[in-house]
Amino acid sequence: MKLLEFSNRFPDEESCELHLKQEREKAGVICTHCGGTHHRWDKCNKCWICSKCGHHTTLRSGTVMHGSKLPLMYWFTAIHLMTSTKKTFSALEMQRQLGHKRYQPIWEMMHKLRSVMGLRDDRYKLNGVVELDEGFFTCDDERNGGQEQESLKPGLGSERKSSVLVMAESEPVEPKKKGQKGRKVGHLKMKVMKDLKADTVNKLAGDGLSADTKIDSDAYPSHGKLGKVASEVNAKVVKPKDAPKALPWVHTAIANAKSLFRDMYHGIKEEFLQEYLNEFCYKFNRRYFGDRVFDRLVIAAVSYRPAFEHRMYGSVSPKCG
Repeated sequence: MKLLEFSNRFPDEESCELHLKQEREKAGVICTHCGGTHHRWDKCNKCWICSKCGHHTTLRSGTVMHGSKLPLMYWFTAIHLMTSTKKTFSALEMQRQLGHKRYQPIWEMMHKLRSVMGLRDDRYKLNGVVELDEGFFTCDDERNGGQEQESLKPGLGSERKSSVLVMAESEPVEPKKKGQKGRKVGHLKMKVMKDLKADTVNKLAGDGLSADTKIDSDAYPSHGKLGKVASEVNAKVVKPKDAPKALPWVHTAIANAKSLFRDMYHGIKEEFLQEYLNEFCYKFNRRYFGDRVFDRLVIAAVSYRPAFEHRMYGSVSPKCG
């Protein structure tokens, strides 16, 4: 959505309330007390009253905005800014754009939106031929127990790195131009892993893939049980330098995500890495939606309470997110 269009659609708090009400009624308001679906709108108190038990449901309850005291204009503006660019906004820049005095609520708001992006994408499973591999993202946290950076182990298994399972739908196609990839990418999933064990990989792959999926991967030991969650596994021994050719879209996604995080943020804590990956995948999977991405995220925002809960930002510098 273009900036002027957004300003015309949502000029004030009242317009945001009206749109939120319409989207919630379109999705269906369900009473959390008795499960009733018939309500009447209380215009004065801006809530729905259950026709069965009289329980009140507010505009924000059960949504990403549940419990938030920030104006709806903040939420709608954040959704617009986060979906109107291929990159993203740091919380510090979002705070500056909104003119809010405190950093913490804006940082929290953005992580809640990233959380529902992930919840929305978790509804869908990847199909067809899927490339699968691990990416290793540098994180800025206390996992190293205060060790000096020089004493940390480099490369695979480094204390600096967080392991991420990356899966991308990758349909073989005939290249039309010289240098063009021989595969057409579909949807993408990126999930932080606690370790590189085969059972961990299988659990995440099973959650994200359809049973009839065919997996292309390297012959890394942690991929040895993938046959249990896919109809076919094509695992080849791949030299590190040849990995981008054997699994082109997985490694393109990893490189693009690392580049984005490096340019936009100056350090990401491991506990928040999944939220940033959620946003990257959500926008990648809707790269052809154009202006509709805003409306799709509003729908997700009214459909889910975030998995991300309130927490203090702690010792992390505002520049980190």
